[in-house]
Amino acid sequence: MTYPTPETRDPRPETRDPRLFDLIQQALAGDARAAARLMTLLESDPAAVPEIMRQVYPRAGGAHVIGVTGPPGAGKSSLVDTLAASLRVQGRTVGIVAVDPSSPFSGGALLGDRIRMQERFADSGVFIRSMASRGQPGGLAKASQNVAALLAAMGKDAVLIETVGVGQEEIDVVRVADTTIVVLVPGLGDAVQTMKAGLLEVADVFAINKADREGAERLFKDVHLMVHMGAVEGQWSPPVLKTVATEDQGTGELLAAVEDHRRFLRETGQYAERRRRAAETEIQGILRERLLASVTHRVPALGRYADEVGQRQYDPYTAVDRILREAQLDG
Repeated sequence: MTYPTPETRDPRPETRDPRLFDLIQQALAGDARAAARLMTLLESDPAAVPEIMRQVYPRAGGAHVIGVTGPPGAGKSSLVDTLAASLRVQGRTVGIVAVDPSSPFSGGALLGDRIRMQERFADSGVFIRSMASRGQPGGLAKASQNVAALLAAMGKDAVLIETVGVGQEEIDVVRVADTTIVVLVPGLGDAVQTMKAGLLEVADVFAINKADREGAERLFKDVHLMVHMGAVEGQWSPPVLKTVATEDQGTGELLAAVEDHRRFLRETGQYAERRRRAAETEIQGILRERLLASVTHRVPALGRYADEVGQRQYDPYTAVDRILREAQLDG
């Protein structure tokens, strides 16, 4: 007996809404308007997300996902813009997920596509999506990973994810990106203290941006020293590069370092392992959400337990035990 592959199996029976099925097919065929509508659903309609991702994920393995993270003011947007331009010169198509702070009024992205990266917005080989963080910790919007998968499934050669810029909490990108660029800039604090924040531990490549400023050389040397002090033979040692994104200086070298890292991952078998770990994290996240939703549905008086623990009638562990028994999930 032969079993249908994701490419040969008719996906229509799996998609309960024929209109959603048609929208997905249009997006996967490269229709930018359909893709934008799907991305809105991924952000705002939890019920539609599983339906969309069922069709998207089997086709989403081709793009190299590049995370660009770092503290606010480091010039991440300018760097993403110049990286996208360099990729386009190479003839490669690009998807950009730019995670912005949430508007306090609308809840939407505070910065928009038309404000940032205006030249790239007019390029049919580049698709830009600005997303609001909506208070999500870790520097990424909740739907960022799904939007990146959709861009990859649309056939983009590279997907650039720019995080919101929240300093040391900004590490979720490492669970999504194949290669993570950490952008630093002189004048934003002592390099040693920044290194201790944990943000730099996720770096595959360091970019000392605004390298024409005073203090850039010292920052470069400090980071370079720290990287090589912790180097392990046979493991990837993150290169430290200088860039001036607004002048398109150092972009070529930065892109070459990303390609070197991609080659290293493939040659050592770490590419598949990274993606397996990312998938495990994503599965666990969805599982946590669904289990919590199930418990909340089965135990409507959940707030009562919080009140009783808050009054120190018993401890949180006892509360969880009682909630699981009431939800019939304890055995």
